[in-house]
Amino acid sequence: MSVKNRLRVLRAEREWSQQQLAERLDVSRQSVNAIETGKYDPSLPLAFRIADVFGMTIEEIFLRD
Repeated sequence: MSVKNRLRVLRAEREWSQQQLAERLDVSRQSVNAIETGKYDPSLPLAFRIADVFGMTIEEIFLRD
């Protein structure tokens, strides 16, 4: 099962660069890019951090394909 996400859209709505989001999440910019492009599914702790940064639930950001 692959997982889709709304990360790129949510980041763009806030006018954050990948680097700015990466700093908020304490990960590399490359990690943010890999998650956005679907090349990498984040760990559960990272998914919770992403949800917290956007003030949303994990289910609102990550969707089953």
